[in-house]
Amino acid sequence: MILYNCPPSGNCYKVRLFAALSGLELSVRDVDLAAGEQHQPWFEALNPWQQVPVLHDGETVLWDSQAILIYLTERHQLWEWWPQEPGARARVAAWLSVSGNEIQHGPADARLVRVFNAPLDYPHAVLAPPARWKHWKNGWPNTHGWRLAPDTGGMCGLSLCGACPRGRYCAGRLPGCAPVAGGCGGSARLCGGRRMTRPHGLRAG
Repeated sequence: MILYNCPPSGNCYKVRLFAALSGLELSVRDVDLAAGEQHQPWFEALNPWQQVPVLHDGETVLWDSQAILIYLTERHQLWEWWPQEPGARARVAAWLSVSGNEIQHGPADARLVRVFNAPLDYPHAVLAPPARWKHWKNGWPNTHGWRLAPDTGGMCGLSLCGACPRGRYCAGRLPGCAPVAGGCGGSARLCGGRRMTRPHGLRAG
């Protein structure tokens, strides 16, 4: 399986972290977003949105990090990450939605502004009303340690919480997030450390 990747991308990190935790082997190929490689015809043929990550597995080509994670769990029957029971699966899907919305447009957006000068609304990202996070109190950060990563939804949300410090986002705004941010930061070997000069395409799927 080939993962088209950009090391600083939080959405690529989700896929690499999941593969590492679940023991899946990926051949990682970096796409130089700063140089505009994602706009080249060969890459546009893989993903018309011209974003990373993209997974190429035989005849299957997938983009969007959430879709890739669900595919990997189904493909390799990793039911502990993607439960088969309808209610449990729906709860995982709900946390995938939180990851792609509230967390993406909070700490993840704050990181994009501070690290990559992305043209996003930083005040909105860091000053969201505390009520926005009230449901976090009884969510995965308080019921599981981040290293347990009990399912794909929790893993996505918790991995993006590692963006808090680099976005100058106070992890204390998310109950249970501070230890998660520190723990996720300890997995730098999975996410790489290469910096980019401009945020081309970092609003990845």
